[in-house]
Amino acid sequence: MGTGLDLPLDEVLLGECISTLKRLPPASVHMIFADPPYNLQLKGTLRRPDDSLVDGVDDAWDQFQSFAAYDAFTREWLIEARRVLRKDGTIWVIGSYHNIFRIGALLQDLGFWILNDVIWRKANPMPNFRGRRFTNAHETMIWAARGPESRYRFNYAAMKALNDDVQMRSDWYFPLCTGAERLRDEAGGKLHPTQKPEALVARVLLASTAPGEVVLDPFSGTGTTAAAARRLGRRYIGIEQDPAYVAASEARLRQVVPMDESAALALPNKREQPRIAFGVLVERGLVPAGSALVDRNRRWRATVGADATLRCGTATGSIHKVGAALQAAPSCNGWTFWHVETADGRLRLLDELRQEIIGRDGG
Repeated sequence: MGTGLDLPLDEVLLGECISTLKRLPPASVHMIFADPPYNLQLKGTLRRPDDSLVDGVDDAWDQFQSFAAYDAFTREWLIEARRVLRKDGTIWVIGSYHNIFRIGALLQDLGFWILNDVIWRKANPMPNFRGRRFTNAHETMIWAARGPESRYRFNYAAMKALNDDVQMRSDWYFPLCTGAERLRDEAGGKLHPTQKPEALVARVLLASTAPGEVVLDPFSGTGTTAAAARRLGRRYIGIEQDPAYVAASEARLRQVVPMDESAALALPNKREQPRIAFGVLVERGLVPAGSALVDRNRRWRATVGADATLRCGTATGSIHKVGAALQAAPSCNGWTFWHVETADGRLRLLDELRQEIIGRDGG
């Protein structure tokens, strides 16, 4: 990597998180996925009754000796993360009860705008061997925009399609990383104690990035974010301070075959589509002045004016205003409320006609 002027795309960089972040140019990445150290508050609770370590986590792996030290480290890397994030970019941070609440407070203190907390519910959580607490069966991901003014990306339609055409919820069900996906050391043990399932990270990328956009992981570990990004046609930058993890990441990435470009595309983001006014449909004769629009159940019939206003009884105004007035609702999306009746009696949604114009005009 250069002196800070170049963006090292599609690399896992060997180095400490904060100092390496400082060398990246400002406003250069579209999304950050971060899986920082957990700040384990009571190391002894991670031992089984036979005194063996749970998941191979030990004191050396999570070196912070106080909340103050952890908070100072977190604040510093988040400041740099916000600097390299584009104005409309977002950050995802995953953690457990040990650290996620402290990170959430610092995100808000630094000006990030929290959009969601997403619960990863584990299909096969590690049992609580002592039987003195509930089984810890989830981790929390915070999704935040760089600031309240950010026009962040959310691929709503893609998430809905992924969920059998039902709006995606904020609780996600995935198993722990197991089987062939879990990277192993020479002795057959887990190479990294908290390797995340690639499917989890892939959903994050599908939700909040587009093909070709740049994804940064400042705690890259064994390269899960990089692997998911490469597979989905995104560019990636990883930062990892352990040489063994970097070597494992590079070997892993050599095995990843990127998807065909058409397969990696998400469904269109409506925010990025050109704005089409209802008047355009009237002017082009798709919904001629004097014709009628009806709702799905044909309860109401509105007449279309030459100026693209609707009239239905005493209600007049835009497709949105009249739809809201008829339903006594505070608002209405007229594109998905009103329909055109075809000659054979079928109903066509206004939004279908709008999409035809967008497709025809190359939008």
